[in-house]
Amino acid sequence: MLVTNKVRMNRLFHHGKCLDVAIDHGIANEPDFLIGLENIEGVMENLIAAQPDAIQVNYGQADLLQRVAGRKPALVMRTDVGNAYNAARHREMWAVLHNPDEPILAALQMDAAAVVVNLYLIPDEPGIFRMCVENIGRLRQACDRYAMPLMIEPLVMAPAGQGAAYGSLGDVEKIVPLVRLARELGADIIKADPTENIEDFHRVVEAARCPTLVRGGGKGELGPVLAKSAALMAQGASGMVYGRNVYQHDNPSRVVKALMAIIHQGASGPDALEIYQQG
Repeated sequence: MLVTNKVRMNRLFHHGKCLDVAIDHGIANEPDFLIGLENIEGVMENLIAAQPDAIQVNYGQADLLQRVAGRKPALVMRTDVGNAYNAARHREMWAVLHNPDEPILAALQMDAAAVVVNLYLIPDEPGIFRMCVENIGRLRQACDRYAMPLMIEPLVMAPAGQGAAYGSLGDVEKIVPLVRLARELGADIIKADPTENIEDFHRVVEAARCPTLVRGGGKGELGPVLAKSAALMAQGASGMVYGRNVYQHDNPSRVVKALMAIIHQGASGPDALEIYQQG
């Protein structure tokens, strides 16, 4: 790994662990994802104050983070857009890079610490899978040239419609091969769904052979979310990429505090819930 790549990785991972709060949901063109993000400037201000390790956004919102002086979370920038998150299946499924000719130029200009891209596996939709592989190929080449860490998000999608939790599946027998493929394509970081059986998640970590962050999906009740997060860390996860499980709760800053305790201090689920309740 190039030194400059390590520098960016060090901005994301503190002692090998990371909480990346994703607020890039506007790119999905899905109204439900915007609940809690209506005032994006206020959300960003509160998240910067809460100090997670990273905040994940699209290019058009990155200025809200990077114009702030002083100590702040690292920027993770999404590079792709598609229609796989919509509640209804489209006649044509697609996923494209924002800028296929210079796919990480915006990330370099905004001083991102990493870029992220999807790898969709959707039944009977080989076209979108091929597009994702092509996107990753273009990104990997650009990331190698400029020493930018590449986060790949392998998603095993449900066979019918999307809906709750983005329509992704926790089938370990399908997640592991897709994660392995993402690593084969050059992932520096994996963002993966939790497995249905939490005790199976170590297999995902082993297939990734690089820092593995857990994807949050749809909003859940906070107590179970925190308990599940602690269990996933025990299975070898390097942290979390949570969006709606942060910004759609009543007090996102307290959720960040609770998750940071789990990720960086080894707090249990109940202990983290107490941290949230105490503020």
